[in-house]
Amino acid sequence: MTSRLDHNHWMARALALARRGEGLTRPNPPVGAVIVRGHCLVGQGWHHHAGALHAEALAIRKAGARARNATLYVTLEPCCTQGRTPPCTRAIIQSGIQRVVLAARDPNPRHNGRGIAILRKAGLEVIEGVAAPEARLLIAPFTRWIRTLRPYLTLKLAMSLDGKIADERGQSRWITGPAARRQVHIWRRSADAILVGARTVLADDPSLLPKPSGRRRPWRVIVDARGTLASSAKIFTDGFQTQTIIATTRRCPARQQAAWRSTGVKVWVLPRSPRGVSLTALMKKLGRLGCLHVLCEGGGELSASLIRAGLVNEFRFFIAPRIIGGRKAPGAVGGVGWPLSAAPKLVFTECRRMGQDLLIRARPM
Repeated sequence: MTSRLDHNHWMARALALARRGEGLTRPNPPVGAVIVRGHCLVGQGWHHHAGALHAEALAIRKAGARARNATLYVTLEPCCTQGRTPPCTRAIIQSGIQRVVLAARDPNPRHNGRGIAILRKAGLEVIEGVAAPEARLLIAPFTRWIRTLRPYLTLKLAMSLDGKIADERGQSRWITGPAARRQVHIWRRSADAILVGARTVLADDPSLLPKPSGRRRPWRVIVDARGTLASSAKIFTDGFQTQTIIATTRRCPARQQAAWRSTGVKVWVLPRSPRGVSLTALMKKLGRLGCLHVLCEGGGELSASLIRAGLVNEFRFFIAPRIIGGRKAPGAVGGVGWPLSAAPKLVFTECRRMGQDLLIRARPM
């Protein structure tokens, strides 16, 4: 009989495989699968991109005849409907697999539990919930998207110990150390879109792309309500304009919009809010584009607006061991602020050293 320890070992392998697909599968979730016969690995796979074979089908193909009487470990409940590819439940049953161990149920309300029921009806043993917290965290962006058609939004802020994101002269490179900056590129590779405000582009002229790319092509989304960005910025000239979106309003002159479009970027003219672009409208449109996960990298005004609109699902703070000070140095969160009694409250979920800096992860209370 397979022990719980064995289940955790093989599911950890399946989760590691699934993470290889993060940032590549939109609008599908990342999924990993492992097939074990006895104590031997006989097949494995992960979902590479939408329209490609699912993780279970790839693992079954690699296992071949060795899948008979084996155990399948999969990070998400197998699909049971015909989409771009046939249902995985059918392939599993036909392969002769005897047992299916899964981490999380499909959060799609139309599918939740149906795949499990089909497998059990066919006589397979199904074990649920192995490494469930890790699996649910992996598919959190897909869960939000499939239920609300809006992306999961992570707000990343790198700041000094006193909460500054630049000095009084606007210099921000580099507040954090190399380890933190490498981690940001890992996060970019797992995201479907990188979001910043126009002031960040004006101050830093960033590329906003992961390095190395790992074949990822996240959208670059810049919020510019009035049309302040010049067409000479890197985002308009670096060869990746077709994966760039400028979110603006009718306040932006038509001539400026035309100049942007002439470079190859997409220009979305969205409804206005009291503070600029309606970020709720922007999230809805990114959701319709199929974006599961949006990583916002600031700046302070955009961060404040996202928090005030209740759009942030997760916070990731890098705290550098330095003090900048200065009345005019910009803070991590701008805007008009909140009275203490109404200040947004967070719950810390992780706190650890990363190189010279401190990484704090949190979620809204």
